[in-house]
Amino acid sequence: MTNRISQKLQEDKKLLSIYFTAGYPSLSDTVNVIEGLEKNGVDMIEIGLPFSDPLADGPTIQESSTKALKNGMTTEVLFDQLKDIRKTVSIPLIIMGYFNPMLQYGVEAFCQKCQEIGIDGLIIPDLPVDVYNEEYKTIFEEHGLVNVFLITPQTSDERIRFIDSVSSGFIYMVSSASVTGAKSGFGDEQTHYFDRIAAMKLKNPQIVGFGISNNETFTAATEKAKGAIIGSAFIKHLTAFGADKFDNFVNNIR
Repeated sequence: MTNRISQKLQEDKKLLSIYFTAGYPSLSDTVNVIEGLEKNGVDMIEIGLPFSDPLADGPTIQESSTKALKNGMTTEVLFDQLKDIRKTVSIPLIIMGYFNPMLQYGVEAFCQKCQEIGIDGLIIPDLPVDVYNEEYKTIFEEHGLVNVFLITPQTSDERIRFIDSVSSGFIYMVSSASVTGAKSGFGDEQTHYFDRIAAMKLKNPQIVGFGISNNETFTAATEKAKGAIIGSAFIKHLTAFGADKFDNFVNNIR
């Protein structure tokens, strides 16, 4: 079966992917958020598995992770919440989390569970591409999972080409070298970076994340890339309005 991510990437439009933290604002909100986002036309969803030491996350996502952990979110709880998700949701679902909880669960068992539930891919910011390639790639592929790697403006061309050769979905293009968080716009450095990556003609499409919060930043980020990911701005929306009012948020992005 073709992976849902690969199918989605072939659609003739700019993709909007939304990140949220599982178990936030309240423990039982996970499925409501996923279903609500799909109903409002989001193309892909990144489900954040909260971790106590989130290195790449900005304050908004860190706070949501802390709250979700206090609410009782764990790997087991998330898998239990998602066990019937494919009865109601058809868009690609990606779990984004740190490698430690996956190691504790057992990498093979984790991948097996993802396959059973219908998870399409994983984003693991602290799993180096070389380690993945040598030790885990075959396990991921056996379970039909796309592993998504992050690149930043500081990533060398050589490294980017290696990531491209190992990847089979999209490349997560971090718009800046800082932690996540909404920005008001993109500066020259980001624009040069977007141009540089576009000129490399990689085989995997790129989706831009970090600093996207509105129509202006979504449009700028997707001028040369296939899509964009919104995280912090959506979590702020969840905090303000709860887990069932998404239509305005999504409509304002595109």
